[in-house]
Amino acid sequence: MDLIDQPDHYARFKVEPITFIMQNGLEFWRGNIIKYGSRAGYKVYDGKTQAESEITDLEKIKRYCDMRINQINGKETL
Repeated sequence: MDLIDQPDHYARFKVEPITFIMQNGLEFWRGNIIKYGSRAGYKVYDGKTQAESEITDLEKIKRYCDMRINQINGKETL
């Protein structure tokens, strides 16, 4: 396992999420939704169970969605 170039939680795809994100010029918020969605349930954080880790990544997705909604609505604080 290569934690930098090909972590297991991304290398399982035919196209790694970062390659898809960069080749398609996706915005930061959209890329992070794809990144966290792709690894949810596959990356285990230190000190967390697999289920807790999946919830963490799903919560991150919700946060990026909320930030984008706030941006669309013209709020200063995302």
